[in-house]
Amino acid sequence: MNAIRKPFAHLHMQFEQKIPCKTMDMDYMNTNQSAHGGREFGYIATRMGIKRKVIAGHWRDDKVLEGLNDWIRAALGWYELQNLRIARFGDNMRYVAVTEGNKVDAQIELGYEVHGYALGDLLEYINGVEEHEVERLLRLYKEEYCTIKGSVSDDEIMASLREAAKVEIGMRQFLEQGSFKAFTTTFENLHGLGQLPGLACQRLMRDGYGFGAEGDWKSAALVRIMKVMALGNDLGTSFIEDYVYHLEPGNTKELGAHMLEVCESIANDKPTLKVHPLSIGGKAAPARSVFTAKEGPAIQVCMVGFGDRFRVIVNEVDVVKQEEDMPSLPVARALWVPRPDLATAATAWILSGGAHHSCLSYSVSTEQIEDLCEILGVELVIIDSSTNIRDLKRKLRDNEIYYKLKNI
Repeated sequence: MNAIRKPFAHLHMQFEQKIPCKTMDMDYMNTNQSAHGGREFGYIATRMGIKRKVIAGHWRDDKVLEGLNDWIRAALGWYELQNLRIARFGDNMRYVAVTEGNKVDAQIELGYEVHGYALGDLLEYINGVEEHEVERLLRLYKEEYCTIKGSVSDDEIMASLREAAKVEIGMRQFLEQGSFKAFTTTFENLHGLGQLPGLACQRLMRDGYGFGAEGDWKSAALVRIMKVMALGNDLGTSFIEDYVYHLEPGNTKELGAHMLEVCESIANDKPTLKVHPLSIGGKAAPARSVFTAKEGPAIQVCMVGFGDRFRVIVNEVDVVKQEEDMPSLPVARALWVPRPDLATAATAWILSGGAHHSCLSYSVSTEQIEDLCEILGVELVIIDSSTNIRDLKRKLRDNEIYYKLKNI
């Protein structure tokens, strides 16, 4: 057992659902004693300090199967982390602390690798894209998007779409050749590119890649592993950023979006392809997929680094319908109500050191993230309907002591 280096679940159950009262004898009892042997085995694992999930009940019970499913999905996330390679195109956004971190610690504790590349490395692939490849992808754009619009001339729209297609093809080839499943970009490092990659990032995310904006490799890893955890049941998982509050009394909400890069998997309906100027980056008007997010319960998750440890923060939210249109906002967006309420959730997120980048998922559950953190030995903070700030402060203080002592 000391040699175990893989996720470990203790399924504490027995084959028969009921005690056969009329026929049970000592032989039956001695050969069907899970209640006895399982506790002995549990003591051994606890005595040895082995991390595991314990799932107790009958093997046909829905709750037992759901618990095992949650753990299996967390184990998938762990396995992906052990094999994940992230390509970082450029550096992180300057003077932003939370998108940085210790990549060596991440590889030691979490397993994944972060590789940095100059834009010139990517440009070799983009510049090598052939015309027939661009034309094929442009035809696909026309099929997949209900409308193509823009606030610039028709010639500029077509030039932008052609550039977006080249970036998507070149970036996809780069990632495939390097066995990368996640990547980052930043608008402060676009030398040689005609526009900030927007549509390419959205479409690659839709196809399962992890993404982090502004060089945020921790978010890129998180988006990828949550997409893996949602395999076969992906109702929508995307990179997202906290943007604007709606603070109307009795009707508080939060708008999440980004400059361009939100995954189409969370779209409520068929996206529109748009080309508009971007006030940052200093490049030509970029193409992007625009939509509103579907309604439903979801979780917002981020991972932050504190030098001595990583912390995962989960906020359970309800994505709601956007009652009023936003015709002047040409980016994808999601409107949600955080649990237990916006003021408490925002306070808890900030006190916990939560980032402004996160992953929004309708598929992955809080329990699955909890199982993943247990496997990794990573600190977890949950913000949900039962959260109150006094208890949260106490938990954060207790965690601080625990992890300081653990690392001595």
